[in-house]
Amino acid sequence: MSRDFDPRLLRAFVTTAEELHFTRAATRLYVAQQALSRDIRRLEHDLDAELFVRTTRHVRLTAEGARLLPHARRVLAAHEAFSAAASAREQRPLLVDVGARVATGHEVLEETRRAHPELELVARFHSGLTGAAQKILDGRLSASFGRFAGLAPAVAAQLAHLPVRYERMAVLLPEDHVLCAGDRVPMKALAGRTLYAAAGNQSAAEWTDLATRLFAGHGIHLADPFPEIEGPEEFMRVVVKRGWWVLASSEFIDVPGMALRPLSDPVPLSPLSLVWRAGLDHPALDALADSARRLAREHHWLELPSDAWLPGEDRTAMREGVAPQALSGGSSGAGDSDPGSTGAWSAS
Repeated sequence: MSRDFDPRLLRAFVTTAEELHFTRAATRLYVAQQALSRDIRRLEHDLDAELFVRTTRHVRLTAEGARLLPHARRVLAAHEAFSAAASAREQRPLLVDVGARVATGHEVLEETRRAHPELELVARFHSGLTGAAQKILDGRLSASFGRFAGLAPAVAAQLAHLPVRYERMAVLLPEDHVLCAGDRVPMKALAGRTLYAAAGNQSAAEWTDLATRLFAGHGIHLADPFPEIEGPEEFMRVVVKRGWWVLASSEFIDVPGMALRPLSDPVPLSPLSLVWRAGLDHPALDALADSARRLAREHHWLELPSDAWLPGEDRTAMREGVAPQALSGGSSGAGDSDPGSTGAWSAS
C-alpha cells in the first residue's frame, strides 16, 4: 500500500544524513534542534524504521537509513522541479500572433500590456488563423486572433476561443476611383469585379473561404491564387504592382495610392476571436481575455448591424466561444450580450 510523506520530513532526514549532526542540520534548515528531532521521530514512526543511531557524541545512519537516503533525495529533487515548473507559470512569456500593428488583436495586446506591466506578452506578426492554429498546436505560439469557424473541425476541436469583435469587411481600391467619392461601397457596385482575398495563402485559408461565400452571393470574382506574401511592405509592393482590388477588414494597413472603404448593403462582417490551445493555463492569457472582453463592451464590438451578412456557422461559433476563468469571475462566452441575439440575418 502506497504512503505519502511530507517533503519537510524528507528534507529533515536528508539534511541530517548529510551533516550527521543535529545542531548543524537544524541551522541549515533554519529550525530549532528540538523541531528537527521531532520531525525525524515522526518520519521514523511513519516508516516504522529507525533511520539514525544516536549517542551523546555521534550520529550515524542505520542500514535502513542508508538504503532509503538516495530514494529520499530523488523525491526531493522531483518536488523541487515541480515547484520550479509551477513558479515558471508566472514567468514564461505568452507568444501572441496579432496579425498587424493596426489590427484588433494588437489593440487588445497593447491594452493588456498597459493593465498588466508585470506580465510578458510577446507579439508575432503573421497573417492567417489557419497557419497560426497549427503553430499553437505545435507549441510554437500561445494564442492568436481570427475567424474560428473557418478552421478544420479536427483543429478547432483542440482549441478554445473567446469572441472579441465583428470587424466590418472593406475593399481596398485605387484612391482616384469614382467609388472612393463616398464613405462606403455598396456590395452591388463590385458585381463583375475581381478581388484578391489571399487565395493561394494556405495560412489564411479561413479568410479565402469567407470571401468565397461572400462573393458567390454578389457576383464578385476571386483573384487567382498567389504565393503567400510576408510582411506589410511586401504586401503593399505586390498590391500596387498588380493593380489589385483587395477584400480587407476595416482594420487594415495603409497602402500608398489606395483607399479603404467599408462595404455596405448588406454589411459583411469578419468575426474575430481570441484563440488558444484548449487547457492552456497562463496568467497572461487570462489578462488578454479580460482586456478583450472589456474593449468589446466599451466599443460595442460584438453588436451586429441590422443588415449584417454573416455565415450561419460563424454565428454559432461566436455564440459558443468560452473564456479563460482566472480574470473572468467565472463567466463564459462573449460577455454581457449574446452575439447571436440581435435581429441580424445570417447567410450560409
